[in-house]
Amino acid sequence: MHSFPTPALAMVERMQAEAAKDPSRAVAFQGSPGANSHRAAGEACPDHLPLPCFSFEDALDAVRDERAGCAIIPIENSQHGRVADIHFLLPESGLSIVGEHFMPITHALMALPNPDGTLGPFEAAYSHPQALGQSRVFLRERGITPLSHADTAGAAAFVAERGDPKVAAIAPKLAAELYGLTIVEDRVEDAHDNMTRFVVLAQEPLDPATLGEGPLMTTFVFEVKNIPAALYKAMGGFATNGVNMTKLESYQQGASFAATMFYADIIGAPGDPAVDRALEELAFHCKALRLLGTYRLTRERG
Repeated sequence: MHSFPTPALAMVERMQAEAAKDPSRAVAFQGSPGANSHRAAGEACPDHLPLPCFSFEDALDAVRDERAGCAIIPIENSQHGRVADIHFLLPESGLSIVGEHFMPITHALMALPNPDGTLGPFEAAYSHPQALGQSRVFLRERGITPLSHADTAGAAAFVAERGDPKVAAIAPKLAAELYGLTIVEDRVEDAHDNMTRFVVLAQEPLDPATLGEGPLMTTFVFEVKNIPAALYKAMGGFATNGVNMTKLESYQQGASFAATMFYADIIGAPGDPAVDRALEELAFHCKALRLLGTYRLTRERG
């Protein structure tokens, strides 16, 4: 297991010990206490025990190893796009998506004061690459060099541990309270409608028949056959059956650049005749197709 910054380590160990007492209530998330994923876990699963994990892989492993009942993972951001590596990790994890959660994201610039009590100037700011991308204009205008860290709150803990007042962190406001930093400026994200979509993952998929009334979403990944117009033909079944595809993204599988995988979200669920027909037609044109889960739609698309 990777090491958290020293200021975060005691909190991490305490949370891990509490989660170990009742793993079914534990929600694994990537990051130090105070990270946005920590907050998302509390919002999506109010009766939860937070289980901080150093990496996304560690959070998924916690569910596979039954040290947590589920994990909550950020998958895409309205400003900075998809979270790196998630499209690879989800299919490989063997877990199923059982829910989604949308959370507005705000960032603060925080640091230790100078010996005379002033703040700045800052040479660099640490944060997760997503947060750095979401604050790119803010940092560039102030001449602050962005430096990558494993997570936002961990960056705040690292800055506190380092003790250099010329180095700041971009993190949620809660991280400043937890790690003894001073907020220099709040809401430093470049777009104030900044929103992140999280998915909740568990060992077993939900049965669409048990989800009751209301719109459902199904997520899957697929690889089309290497023939002309294969993707066009594969997508045709969704159009002719009136199934709304709200997301379609491609990513490369392996180093050959010959195998392109696609990640997709549709409105609907297996068991619906229109969805079944569309998925059957998709499978005919695919080398591989894997459903990642069906779950309740929590935010209208479009």
